[in-house]
Amino acid sequence: MRSMFCAMAITLIVASPLGEARVIPDPNQKPAPGNETPQTPLYQANYSPAVNYQLQCLGCHLTNGEGAPRSDVPMMKGFVGHFLKVEGGREFLIRVPGASQSALSDAQLAELLNWMLKDDGIAGGSAPANFKPYTGKEVETYRGRMIKDLTGFRLNLIEQIKELNIDIPADVIP
Repeated sequence: MRSMFCAMAITLIVASPLGEARVIPDPNQKPAPGNETPQTPLYQANYSPAVNYQLQCLGCHLTNGEGAPRSDVPMMKGFVGHFLKVEGGREFLIRVPGASQSALSDAQLAELLNWMLKDDGIAGGSAPANFKPYTGKEVETYRGRMIKDLTGFRLNLIEQIKELNIDIPADVIP
């Protein structure tokens, strides 16, 4: 039965004329009932940092920043503030793809990072005592600079953190 299904699927794929699949929505398609009002872009929505975390970060880093190391998503909970203690770490938190490519404005991303780094936030007291809050201007400065080797960049920062005799939980290094 399974081989018959696979053969049918392959036949359908091969027999389908080129150009059948749509990759963009049909401009003539009507919205679902109750969804006629255009959505407000996230950067204009004025949500709280907690809501922005839910919309932009929770899918990978989970509710409290615990991450999913089995899926190569590092834990942030109780640790992420340590990045601010090493050279390049502050910019790293802006430049990681989930942050830099989010739908948030520069000011919203700064606000979200500051919220995460509070002692009672996801950072859980790991941020330095002299933590200087991010600004929208600072986010704008670093956001467009892509990290070419994310894993290598991150591991370099982790090594610098280790040199400060800070314990690195296993879930921080996926």
